[in-house]
Amino acid sequence: MIIKRADDVPSSEITPERDYLNRRDFLRRAGTGGVAFSVAAPQLLAACDRAAVDEAGGEVAGQETPNSWEEITSYNNFYEFGVDKEDPKANSAHFKPAPWTVRVDGLCGKPGDYGYEELVKPHKLEDRVYRLRCVEGWSMVIPWQGIPLGDMLKRFEPAPSARYVAFTTVLRPKEMPGQLRRVLDWPYVEGLRLDEATHPLTLMVTGLYGRPLPNQNGAPLRLMSPWKYGFKGIKSMVRISFTERQPPTSWNLSAPEEYGFYANVNPEVDHPRWSQGTERRIGEFRRRRTLMFNGYADQVASMYSGMDLKKWY
Repeated sequence: MIIKRADDVPSSEITPERDYLNRRDFLRRAGTGGVAFSVAAPQLLAACDRAAVDEAGGEVAGQETPNSWEEITSYNNFYEFGVDKEDPKANSAHFKPAPWTVRVDGLCGKPGDYGYEELVKPHKLEDRVYRLRCVEGWSMVIPWQGIPLGDMLKRFEPAPSARYVAFTTVLRPKEMPGQLRRVLDWPYVEGLRLDEATHPLTLMVTGLYGRPLPNQNGAPLRLMSPWKYGFKGIKSMVRISFTERQPPTSWNLSAPEEYGFYANVNPEVDHPRWSQGTERRIGEFRRRRTLMFNGYADQVASMYSGMDLKKWY
């Protein structure tokens, strides 16, 4: 069986949201074996969506179907809006993602404050279908839109001494009620090694399903490195800094024995409180085996050659 990598799936093969919504409307009204499908059972409906695609022969063998807009925007981690998966959607309506400015500083030739349009307009937006694996053990397949981060970073002319890139989320507790709770030391900070940041897979995300990125998913700019656990995908970023030393990261500062700097998806290294060997894809009932580097090993494993991945987790 030939299995496509997630990044090989063209945007033309993504189920259009209109078709998805039409199927869901049909399934809500229909019944199987006399049992009606309820609006209150979104996971059941999503599983039926996938079954309907299979029965219609509309899915290539081995291809992963992207999760729906509803699933992606209704179930995610964004602690700035609350710790429950439903909180980001419920609490982000008053967040203002425009106008937006990102400060670029540190070891680079072109530091400064860059507006959203200055950052995005010089680049052609690309559609990328990536797996997202969260450290808690759930996963999704998401059709992102964005800019290869490496292309953006080149414009700032990183100095030869720059080995890392640090990122910072906006601090607006009046608009982000989760920041009123000391769950983490706000603002949220993250970082990548420079070779990770400039890898072709790493994306500065600006949209989802061809639409602008919703507030609850990190508007207007978020990071996506698909071979890493989801907490590396910092959202609503307002600062990019080039550094020589490894930058601090929020979850590593909060619980270093649980969250490492690298955060590469690795089914052989368990979280102290649960296994990482399997995952639950949102919309499915069964658990599936977690893939090394989230299935992107052939593209990224060489960056970690010779490293003890149990030590550098």
